[in-house]
Amino acid sequence: MSDRLGGNTVLVEFEEGIAWVTLNRPEKRNAMNPALNDEMLAVLEALEIDERCGVLVLTGAGDAFSAGMDLREFFRESDRLPPEQWGQIARQAQVWQMQRLRFFPKPTIAMVNGWCFGGAFNPMVSCDIAIAANEATFGLSEVNWGIIPAGNVLRSISARMREVDGMYYALTGETFDGAEAARMGLVKFAVPRAELRDKTKELAKKLLSKNRSAMRAIKSAYRKMGEMSLEASEDYLMAKLDQHRFTDPEKGRAQGLKQFLDDKSYRPGLSGYERKE
Repeated sequence: MSDRLGGNTVLVEFEEGIAWVTLNRPEKRNAMNPALNDEMLAVLEALEIDERCGVLVLTGAGDAFSAGMDLREFFRESDRLPPEQWGQIARQAQVWQMQRLRFFPKPTIAMVNGWCFGGAFNPMVSCDIAIAANEATFGLSEVNWGIIPAGNVLRSISARMREVDGMYYALTGETFDGAEAARMGLVKFAVPRAELRDKTKELAKKLLSKNRSAMRAIKSAYRKMGEMSLEASEDYLMAKLDQHRFTDPEKGRAQGLKQFLDDKSYRPGLSGYERKE
């Protein structure tokens, strides 16, 4: 596999099992245009099978995570396109943000370093865990220029935020900071920007220490079972458990039971077993 991933609008850096994926249009506050969407889709497809990537961290260059969809390229210029061509361009954004990223087989972290507006809520929420800088600025500003947060943005915020919070910010268009985002549950926690990369790396290393097959199964099950009945989810999760036991290359269940019951070298409620791949 080539060492080069990404392109002009997406940068990829590998560090000790972490793939740092950076949206790279700082002059546009990393607004997502068709070129960026194409590159992100290619990056995600490549990283799925790249052994250098154990955890994916998504962030933005400069002072922004992403300002959302590029208004000129997605709205002004789209007015001149035939509906079918515009539909194809719009779907490309949804494919990487709502499908590939949401069901990416490895743990994902959104590192929200700055501005996060509108359409940027989709990839942030599609990541498994989001961490923000206290100084980050969030906003659902669509109402301020006469449209609604479409493209599944409202669905994304409703998955994380209470209705009273989501409705308030969607209707007023007001901004809020990283500390408020953490209070509302939109992100897991917020830290000073100077500490953001270190805290993110610390979390990524914790995830890298866990059984990768188990995490992959947990991610898939967690995303899918919310749409099932209690009976269906019970059957699904038991089947997923059996599948994991037979496909886990490091046989984590056997290692864990031996180390807990026989060696008495760890307590599963307080720490992880020693992985021996």
